[in-house]
Amino acid sequence: MARSVKSYGSIWILVFLILIGGLTGSAVGDALAPSLPWLKSTSLIGLKPFTLDLRFLHITFGFTFALGPLTALGMILGYVVYRRI
Repeated sequence: MARSVKSYGSIWILVFLILIGGLTGSAVGDALAPSLPWLKSTSLIGLKPFTLDLRFLHITFGFTFALGPLTALGMILGYVVYRRI
């Protein structure tokens, strides 16, 4: 069954809300870290950068995602907000 334009738009809204939730959680975690140091603990998830060299084209791939407690909480809250819309 083909997806409608609305269903594609809702995927982007979900990604946006999770991204905003993660950014907000990270900002709150950084603000509260001096008084609650355990909030600053993070786990790094991702791929280390690597380069594809084709002589005429150099492409570097990689990403790192730092997941802290309030970042995860913010992403979960972003999903909850999405489900309530």
